Amino acid sequence: MQVRKLAGDLSIAPQIEIADVEQIARLGFKSIICNRPDNEAAGQPSFVEIARAAHKAGLEAKYLPVTSGAIADEDGAAFGEMFEALPKPVVAYCKSGNRSSTLWKLWRAGQLPREANSLGERIDGILSSPQASPDAMGDRAKETGERGGAQMRAVHHDIIIVGGGSAGVSCAASLLARKGDLDIAIIEPSDTHYYQPGWTLVGGGVFRAEQTAKPMGRVMPSKVTWIKDSVIEFNPGDDCVVLGDGRRVTYNRLIVCPGLKLDWEGVEGLSDTLGQNGVTSNYRYDLAPYTWQLVQALKTGIAVFTQPPMPIKCAGAPQKAMYLSADHWRRKGRLDDIDVGFYNAGGVLFGVAEYVPALMEYVERYKINLNFNCKLVAIDGPGHMARFVETLKDGSSRTVETHFDMIHVCPPQTAPDFIRRSALSDQDGWVDVDTGTLRHKTYDNVYGLGDVTNTPNAKTAAAARKQAPIVAVNVLFDMGVHKTRSIYDGYGSCPLTVERGKIVLAEFGYGGKIMPSLPKFVVDGMRPTRRAWFLKERLLPPIYWRGMLKGREWLVKPKPEEIR
Repeated sequence: MQVRKLAGDLSIAPQIEIADVEQIARLGFKSIICNRPDNEAAGQPSFVEIARAAHKAGLEAKYLPVTSGAIADEDGAAFGEMFEALPKPVVAYCKSGNRSSTLWKLWRAGQLPREANSLGERIDGILSSPQASPDAMGDRAKETGERGGAQMRAVHHDIIIVGGGSAGVSCAASLLARKGDLDIAIIEPSDTHYYQPGWTLVGGGVFRAEQTAKPMGRVMPSKVTWIKDSVIEFNPGDDCVVLGDGRRVTYNRLIVCPGLKLDWEGVEGLSDTLGQNGVTSNYRYDLAPYTWQLVQALKTGIAVFTQPPMPIKCAGAPQKAMYLSADHWRRKGRLDDIDVGFYNAGGVLFGVAEYVPALMEYVERYKINLNFNCKLVAIDGPGHMARFVETLKDGSSRTVETHFDMIHVCPPQTAPDFIRRSALSDQDGWVDVDTGTLRHKTYDNVYGLGDVTNTPNAKTAAAARKQAPIVAVNVLFDMGVHKTRSIYDGYGSCPLTVERGKIVLAEFGYGGKIMPSLPKFVVDGMRPTRRAWFLKERLLPPIYWRGMLKGREWLVKPKPEEIR
């Protein structure tokens, strides 16, 4: 933890962890202000979690979340009012400390405008100006290598990729594998890159969480410029994006793949109780180990597993957690003493009917109670109670409540806010692309891939792995480098872990068409097999880290398709 004194009784810090709160108290601070919105990044502790730790340490904690590049004068005034009312000294934090610093400067500018101006602080144009404070400029110089002097200059790249997850990094690698001198920049604010498909196995006690994470700098292709910031606005008519610090970055071609948003706030009470009271989720890096703790500790009682309305990333993940947990209880001889319930907002167990018979065998083996058309709407953690709204056959609904000793929650999921409010989105908020070429339907020099698009395929890492080289080929076709383009067929894969050591390998494309990538005599995708488990546990992680992210397109090399 790094705390820097800003002025008087105010210090600032980058994102703090729950374990840092006691140290903050030992350093003599009396209060904490959080200026970072919840859910900006995977694994980020919520304000409620920080506030709870602060209370235990005898500190005051206040929440004033602001978005980079969209900080108004009234935010500064609110910050000042909050700061003055709190016990001193105070530490304020956000992702890097820059937002907290900006809020203080805005407040000081309102209190002492002459003094602020004499210090050369250009406060009054933060929202619209392409410039940022010297503090912000200095903090980021090493990250982008594109700043210098008293002001930040405009930035241009031939290809901009928004998002440094599996889709963005692999697409950049595929582009560079075909044309190594491309000028590509990836805009990604996170410090860590996660292999999210591994979190199911973390929650099942097979992997350690650390095996699923690497520093972002280690996975970025060496020839790519990493712009460590967030996009807050798209201006596709002007071929530019606006970053969180106010910079405008222009491009010739744009590839959009920031993933989707896990809406933890979409379930009443969920954020307040995550990671405690038996409430967990494999959809978060820091919570997947808690899932395994709960599974090991539960000897009798009620275990609930939930699935929200579609679309969600990895539609089979809620079931995977359930099957692995039930298998552990079966092996330990506890299953007869544990009631397992699956509450699915949808009306079927799995969207591709051909795989349902194999899954139902395990539903019956584990004596799982299936509850369809039941949407989780609220959780009372201390009371160990979950509330659902069940849609009945006649279209009416009723409220259903159930007690739990353990509950695994799959949160509602939407497109990120900055995508939903942009000109790139469709009426539902997803990036509006052609289902075959993945080119934007309105802006010819914009492409999308991964979880953020409106293509009707399963949102899985396997889908991104197939899409990335196709987008690379089509961008190069658009640039005149390739003579033909490629078409995405909707392929996605969902390795359904039905027990420790066996997987039903579901592979399908648009319309639920079965699309096995391996011959049936190698892996029969309709049946649970040990070979599919070996693929999931032993082969897919190195294929991800050393293949997909490096532009090696094993089994997904695009096929050229003539223009029709």
